Amino acid sequence: MTREARDTRGARGAWDAYAAAAAAARVEVRELTHLAELEQATQVLARIWGVPGNPPLSTELLRALGKAESYVAGAYDRHDDREDDERGAAPMVGVCVGFHHAPATRSMHSHIAGVTAAVAGRHAGFALKLHQRAWCLDHGIESMEWTYDPLVARNAYFNLAKLGATVAEYLPDFYGPMADGINASDESDRLLVRWALASPEVVAACAGRPRRAEVPPGAAASWVAVPPDIEALRTDDPEQARGWRAKVRDQLTTALAAGARVAGFDKERGYLVLPHEGDRR
Repeated sequence: MTREARDTRGARGAWDAYAAAAAAARVEVRELTHLAELEQATQVLARIWGVPGNPPLSTELLRALGKAESYVAGAYDRHDDREDDERGAAPMVGVCVGFHHAPATRSMHSHIAGVTAAVAGRHAGFALKLHQRAWCLDHGIESMEWTYDPLVARNAYFNLAKLGATVAEYLPDFYGPMADGINASDESDRLLVRWALASPEVVAACAGRPRRAEVPPGAAASWVAVPPDIEALRTDDPEQARGWRAKVRDQLTTALAAGARVAGFDKERGYLVLPHEGDRR
């Protein structure tokens, strides 16, 4: 069956959105199936996470995930518009890996995604996620989830505004101690986000209209601030970084436990928190 014939959940429009994002970022994203590609992907992940010689995912695991029909893809730099008739001629600059939930949920957990500094500022990560979204819709998967560090402001904006995902859960020290170059010396708190792949809000975000953090009229909203650069702060002032972790953890877990929801992220003010609908002032 062709892609056009089975497009009942907006996959065609999702592929169009990916194509536009990829052209703007000057990258090409494709599934990785050959062993040499998977080995290169582990090297790229090791560079991104700052752990040369100890990548966060092994070649063997990527091979197994691909065989199990999970999502394993790489982004290639097309900045110089070179032809790459032979696979790998253009450099790999990003990797994204996800696996399926139980069949009944029709959902994917996106375990890892990142791009190298070579494509900084070109929105290659946006193209990478849009490729993953289109792939999921093409395979009848309508929801995706992943985790990220709630203190990393740029990731919060990317996930909640630029992609239009929503916060589902706060997970304190989710992975336990981590020894990579990004997370070392800090607890691995994570926010779990869900991405409703065919929702109007996500369709708009993928078309370049980010979700804005707006306070509804009459709502008793609050804001949870985060530091502008937690990664630099971990190096320059670890004690202050740990203070931010405790503060944001307390504010968000308390709010979510009371039935509030995170309604967005603003680059200047942080997380927008709206109380339970029945809680009005």
